Order: sequence, then C-alpha cells, then structure tokens
Amino acid sequence: MESLSGAEFAPQTTYLNTASSGLIPARSVAAMKAALDDAAAGGPAADVAFQAVEETRAAYARIVGVPADRVATGGSVAVFAGMIAASLPSGAEVLAAEGDFSSLVNPFAVRRDLKLRTVPLEEIADEVRPGTALVAVSATQSADGRIADLEAIRAAARAHGARTLVDASQAAGWLAVNAAEADYTVSVGFKWLMCPRGVTFLTVPEDLGGLTPVFAGWVAGERPWDSCYGPVAELAHSARRFDESPSLFSYVAARHSLALVEELGTGAIAAHDRALADRFRAGVTALGHTPVAAPGSAIVSVPGLGDAAPRLAERDVYVSARAGNLRASFHLYNTAAEVDRLLEVLAG
Repeated sequence: MESLSGAEFAPQTTYLNTASSGLIPARSVAAMKAALDDAAAGGPAADVAFQAVEETRAAYARIVGVPADRVATGGSVAVFAGMIAASLPSGAEVLAAEGDFSSLVNPFAVRRDLKLRTVPLEEIADEVRPGTALVAVSATQSADGRIADLEAIRAAARAHGARTLVDASQAAGWLAVNAAEADYTVSVGFKWLMCPRGVTFLTVPEDLGGLTPVFAGWVAGERPWDSCYGPVAELAHSARRFDESPSLFSYVAARHSLALVEELGTGAIAAHDRALADRFRAGVTALGHTPVAAPGSAIVSVPGLGDAAPRLAERDVYVSARAGNLRASFHLYNTAAEVDRLLEVLAG
C-alpha cells in the first residue's frame, strides 16, 4: 500500500503522528515561502494573502458540505468555543464527553455560571435532557480515536431543543464531515488538513446561531477596509462576522493543502487511512497488545505502550503518548511499509 500523495511529501522519518500535526505538502510550503519572500521584498503580499483566506474558506466549505457564507476563519478552536460559551445564558447546561480535548471543553468550564456536565462518550445521546442547552463533542476523540455517534447525538439534541457543537479537528480531511448536520462545528487545519498552524474554521447555521461576535475586529466588517477605525458600523452579514484577524501566510499555504484534499477526495483518503490503521491494529494485537476499540478510525491507541514513544523516536519512528497510551495515526502520505516499521521496532 503506497502513499496517495506522490511527490508532495518526502519525510525523512517514519512519521505516524498526524493526530498531533500533519505534514505540509510541498505545494503549500512553496506558496508560503514565495509569499514570505514577496513580503520581505516589499511586494503586495497582503493582497494575495487576503484572497487566499477567501479561497481557503470556500475550499473548506466544499469539504464539509456547507455554503462558504457559513464558514468563519480564525486561528484557534478555543477562541471559537469561547465565543460560543460567551453567548450562552447564565445557568445553561453544556453536555460534553469525559476526557474530550481541552480546547473544546475548557471554555465552558471557565464560565462558572454555566453547568458543564461530562459523561462517557458512548452515553452522550442518552444523557441529553430537557435542561441541556448545548452538546459539545469531538467527532473523533483525540486521545484514542473513538468516533462519536453524531447521528444519535444530533437526534437527541433536537428532541430536547439543544444545539450541537462538533469539533472536527481529528476528522476533517479523512472522515466525511457534514457540517450542515450540526449547529456549530470547529476544526483546526494543522492536523488532517495538512495546513500550517494558525488556520482554524467555524461553521454556523444560516441564522448565525445567535452568537455574539465578542472578538470582532475590522476584518469582521461587511466592508473590512472601511471598518478600520472606531466601532465597526456594519458587521458582515455572513459567518465572516466571526472571523479572527488571519494568520495570512498560513492561509496562503492552506488553500493549496485543501486543494490536495479535494483532488484526492475524502472517500479515497479515508479508505487509505483506515486500511493502514487496521494493519497496525492487527499487527499490534499479534504482539500481545489490545488497542482501544475504535472501529473505522485512522487513530489507534494502545494502552500500556505510552512509554514506548521515546524509544521509537530514537529509531526515527514518530508516534505520540496520550492519556498513558501509545497513539499512532495514519494519513495519505503513509505507507504499509511504515506501519510494518513501527511494528518491527515495537517488537524489538
């Protein structure tokens, strides 16, 4: 099983750690370098970069199945989650999964007047109740790769009048994500979408979800260049009112990274990633270890092997240790030979 990506990547190590940070395609690196060189020479790099933000917004919208005017761009899941937290009324209950990623959960925890309730991932749909205002959950768990039953969670939320917030950071780019099926979704770009850090997306409903753009700056104006001084007279009529001022050069690269995802297709990427993950599950099981049950996930977490990560790194095999487990993650630039290399070093 070969890489899907051709000449776009040339890793010098066995890199099986996309769940921490994805590799960046050659086309994206070249575009970012060119933009930086242009900026250093005094060229109009900013004009090109702002156009790149819009092209990236549109590409992400296509990948997750919503119109571009429902996508906001920024740099952090925590900032967007914090904005959603700030928009909830005092006393509102937020339901989340135990052990979910802190950037999703903590913005609700620090608002002491909210009621944050956490339950096991598998019980979320059953635990939604009439007093629940928001269900916040990752599509794929960062710690161990378990995939949430979003259909059941969405149905339960609707039955009780709750909104849903889905963090697709460990899903978008390999797992089919339909952002139209959630009230809000958030996703970083630096993992499975293979962007530089500084690229993050928020999707909102057509009615903008009742959110207050508490960090709105000049880029949130309907006419940004006329919104540079004093209060913004007219906020953007779209999700762009929730934009953070962008990390421009990261977006210059991001549009090319998302283009690669679109060229290959999420379905083909998912099939490739899952096949590699299944190969590792079978191999590590044969070595006498039992992975966390996460069928269909591109992330494999193995209890009891977390302390092997430094030893693997000494052999140029890169995975991560999360929640005491060894976590390996497989993406379009990985091959069967790399999975076998990981198993070989673990066995040795």
